[in-house]
Amino acid sequence: MSSQHVPNKSEIPIAEVVRLIDLVNYQEGSVVSRTILKRTTATVTLFAFDEGQGLSEHTAAFDALVLLLEGEAEITVAGKPLSTIAGETVLMPANQPHSLKALGRFKMLLTMIRS
Repeated sequence: MSSQHVPNKSEIPIAEVVRLIDLVNYQEGSVVSRTILKRTTATVTLFAFDEGQGLSEHTAAFDALVLLLEGEAEITVAGKPLSTIAGETVLMPANQPHSLKALGRFKMLLTMIRS
């Protein structure tokens, strides 16, 4: 009996090169998301935000790491606004209010760490 996880159809393939930025597309006036990996200890989700879109202030029970893949966004953590561009990352700590706003279209990778 193997303990290896078998990915579902929405997850990225195992042991293959994947171009993350191509796995989620912009939609006019919307925020699009796609979970590419889901485990008991972490979830990895891709997002595409159209210009002006965002996620209103909220909290999460776990730490979350945001990596901008394309574009520019303002990420606010505990009232502190952070301007971010492609290639930059922000750690949003558990139980701290945070929000995101697209300053232009942007794509990001969100890793939710459940530990």
